[in-house]
Amino acid sequence: MKILLIEDHQCTTSTLSKLLVDHNYVVDATNDGETGLRLAKAYDYNLILLDVLLPGLDGISICRQLRSEGYEVPILMLTALDSSTDRVMGLDAGADDYVIKPFDFLELIARVRALLRRGRTILAEELTWENLKLDLKIREVTYNEKRLHLTPREYGLLELLLRNPQRIFSRSAILDLVWPEGEFPGEEAVTTQIKGLRRKLKAAGMTKDLIETVYGLGYRLKEEREKTGNEDIGKLTIENSKLKIQKFDPFPITPSPLPYGKPLARLHPITPPSQSRIEAETEVMAVVAKMREEFKNSLSEQIELFERAIALLANGTLDNTLRQKATAEAHRLIGSLGSLGLPEGSKVVRQIEQLLQNQTDADRSVALQIKELVDLLWQVVVKGQGEDGEMGRNEQFKIQNYSPTPPLSHSPRRAMARLYISSHSPTPPLPHSSPRLLVIDDDTVLTEHLKIEGMAWGLQVEVVTNLTAARKVIADNPPDLILLDLTFPSTTENGLTLLAELTKQKPEIPVVVFTAQSQLSLRLEVARLGADTFLHKPMLADRILQTVIKVLNQTRAVKAKVMVVDDEPEILNVLSVLFSYWGLQVTTLENSQRFWETLEAFAPNLLILDVNMPHFSGLDLCQVVRNDSRWGEIPILFLSAYTDIETVSRVFAMGADDYVSKPIVKTELVSRVLNRLQRVQK
Repeated sequence: MKILLIEDHQCTTSTLSKLLVDHNYVVDATNDGETGLRLAKAYDYNLILLDVLLPGLDGISICRQLRSEGYEVPILMLTALDSSTDRVMGLDAGADDYVIKPFDFLELIARVRALLRRGRTILAEELTWENLKLDLKIREVTYNEKRLHLTPREYGLLELLLRNPQRIFSRSAILDLVWPEGEFPGEEAVTTQIKGLRRKLKAAGMTKDLIETVYGLGYRLKEEREKTGNEDIGKLTIENSKLKIQKFDPFPITPSPLPYGKPLARLHPITPPSQSRIEAETEVMAVVAKMREEFKNSLSEQIELFERAIALLANGTLDNTLRQKATAEAHRLIGSLGSLGLPEGSKVVRQIEQLLQNQTDADRSVALQIKELVDLLWQVVVKGQGEDGEMGRNEQFKIQNYSPTPPLSHSPRRAMARLYISSHSPTPPLPHSSPRLLVIDDDTVLTEHLKIEGMAWGLQVEVVTNLTAARKVIADNPPDLILLDLTFPSTTENGLTLLAELTKQKPEIPVVVFTAQSQLSLRLEVARLGADTFLHKPMLADRILQTVIKVLNQTRAVKAKVMVVDDEPEILNVLSVLFSYWGLQVTTLENSQRFWETLEAFAPNLLILDVNMPHFSGLDLCQVVRNDSRWGEIPILFLSAYTDIETVSRVFAMGADDYVSKPIVKTELVSRVLNRLQRVQK
């Protein structure tokens, strides 16, 4: 299966590529955004791994452009930007998942599998053709229980044919689907690999040739002639299950193994990894260890850059060019150190990045703090391993307790907007196209606040200061909502005139009236003229935008239903209010014993499950749903306080589509739910 990796740091690219290749994925990698965008449009990929901060074109812009053109391949963002607002911006741009650097390799692979599972009717653990078996879980091929040693291209070719038994593949199509983009072999390479595969199968004892040559067209899987019972020809089978798959994906995806057919009582123990998986992970860790040593030897270059910045900062002469260069290098180091198994170093560099962004405190004070952190970074990365192989307690204490002055945004208003979002309401539910808000008001201070904060809320805010300009904008490019003041000093007419015109000519555009007047007679006139809401000045910008979003969602009601199962009544109450606010129909369930009858009666479009609950756990419920013919494809999101990799991996292995940790960040949760619902409804 082909994955496009767009990442600008060589260490992260090398480590991830090796990890993915060892899990049997074909990886194309590029280090700049414009090339990545061209590759995504030119070739068929099953998944895109996308960094946010890239040279040329940033990841958010790439994601937004692809989604605007109808590109439906899953996108997983990898970035060191870890605020909830950054995550929401990525999800609203159209990303399916968002992983923070430094990340755990096993969790990343689990999330990759979860995204690749999407869109399949049912998940196979094993592909078979007569006595030949291809185990997707451990990436092993056997014939009559005898293991075959295949090259990566032979394995990919065999899997492609087994997944698509009725499809003829030309040699050029096989090159595109099995070979990575960076390799340019001729079509004779396909012939060579097929010959090698046939030779190995024959040596293993197979008397029939499973690969049929269709002259002039290409190759396909030969039909199985000898079948017993009612088994269908050329179908995939799932071990320990009588179910046969009858739908095939033209762009096959490697699924995450699910324990279908196993009793509920055996769900909780985790199956030990196979020898093949252990060997692959050991090999990856060996590569990481080697790269880590090489990285340590080159760290002096980054240290030298930081020390130059520190010296100039202490003298008050640090220019923006060098500051930005040092900040960008610190940002890259965050991901690299985490990927190389040095998470404590990643924490130190994140603090260095924050201090370099801080232009409000005294330069000398900031320089001293950065100097301490650079010294600590050298200790952690180069000398941080003691005799017992662990970081010294003194270094751990320094990292955990060091608290530099938190960075302020370059725009105080932008920082305030971020604060409002994180403490009040989530961002708008339109990840692929931002709603347009037209503000008709001559209060320049207020409109400037609305423009800045509107960007953080995912709104396109346009401002006009008079009614004539407003009429032109509405005629040329009608907005999604209008925020209208009623009084304008330079004209004899007021906003009521325009409101009356809109009611007759553009009744589909909702209007929120926002004025300093509050007489009862005026409120009555506004209501009669059809305004959706009346707001009284003065009011904070975040309260105004909160109302705007509410009106937008009322006029764009989402016809989707969400069912939440959790044994904490407080959580259920919060989520019920939150999702109802966004126009979703919500039902909550505290007693998991009533799950199935509630599911059948409510018929939700998405499930949210807690992991640990009395009677039946969320894992139990997930397995039951995935085994049901009617509900097997419903999106399932887990919400849990557990963050350990063992629990997260088990959740994805059971068939979850997403996993969100408690305590709940409302912005992130709403964006994930709405993104998932939008994909399902397409």
